[in-house]
Amino acid sequence: MCLALPARVIERRPPDAALVDLGGVRKEISLALVPEARVGDHVIVHVGHAIGLLDPEEAERTLALFGELAQQQGGVRTEAGA
Repeated sequence: MCLALPARVIERRPPDAALVDLGGVRKEISLALVPEARVGDHVIVHVGHAIGLLDPEEAERTLALFGELAQQQGGVRTEAGA
């Protein structure tokens, strides 16, 4: 099974990288597949690569669902689920 997570781009880094926020966790990823992504955009991240742009409302809904699941699985909370 594959899992891709929504993340918000918080900083572009040359040549094709970015720092993203994944529910409070910051990670450097590749933007080679989504070079049009800009700071503030939401992207779908899979194994360290942005694989597409995501509507901000859809990103928030998805993060909220992950937050609910985490609460049900042991009380771990994400920013969206806080």
